[in-house]
Amino acid sequence: MGRKLPEIFIVAKRKIATFLEYVGGVILLFVQTLKWTFTPPFKRRPLIEQMEKTGVNSFSIVFLTAFFTGIVLAFQTAYTMKKMSAEIWIASLVGLSMTRELGPVLTALVVAARVGAAIAAEVGTMKVTEQIDALETLATNPVKYLIVPRFLALAIMLPILTVYADFVGMFGGFIVGVSKLQIPPHLYIKKSFDALVYKDIFAGLLKSLIFAFIISIIACYEGMRTKGGAEGVGKSTTMSVVNSCILIIAFDCFFTALFYFLW
Repeated sequence: MGRKLPEIFIVAKRKIATFLEYVGGVILLFVQTLKWTFTPPFKRRPLIEQMEKTGVNSFSIVFLTAFFTGIVLAFQTAYTMKKMSAEIWIASLVGLSMTRELGPVLTALVVAARVGAAIAAEVGTMKVTEQIDALETLATNPVKYLIVPRFLALAIMLPILTVYADFVGMFGGFIVGVSKLQIPPHLYIKKSFDALVYKDIFAGLLKSLIFAFIISIIACYEGMRTKGGAEGVGKSTTMSVVNSCILIIAFDCFFTALFYFLW
């Protein structure tokens, strides 16, 4: 046992060093991305292309996710609310849940799985095929050329997708409330929006913006550190999705607690 303790400390030391190296690399890439975001020249076409890939092409999957989430949420809350004859409050509950929590988080998770994986695979493939080294040889900064358009595209499109998911989720709850619970349509809509205040919408949008930063930076960082050919690209893609999802949940917990105690 006495011989194993030093080995345990050595392994723990390596794990901590690897973790700190990873965190430092992500923070450094984030700072560099912010720097190059505000450094001319500004090219519109790459940004528009990335906005289409990350945002427009994600509308269908976000619609399905939010729509069925709203339906399930309405059904689950109806089970309890009917016992208290409080079915009318389902509209407020679905609206608040989608706006504050489920809309931003589910949208970010879906985008992390779809867009984050694609970014990591694309950048990782360029890394292992030495295309990024070629960019540096041509005096083109890889952060400015590859990461900034993806970073800005997600920062713009993820809040838009979140608002879209909020309305779609509320529409799913509306269908259940009107068709199954016999709530008048105008009353359901009124209760949905009466419960919402400015801070609910702001909290959801702020979360979505932070999640956009997380997805883009983690995906690009994993892509930039890819090595080992096709197998390495697969590992980077997997780690991009896993780390993004973990950070999304962790930051959601942090900001939820922050808004609860301070606002």
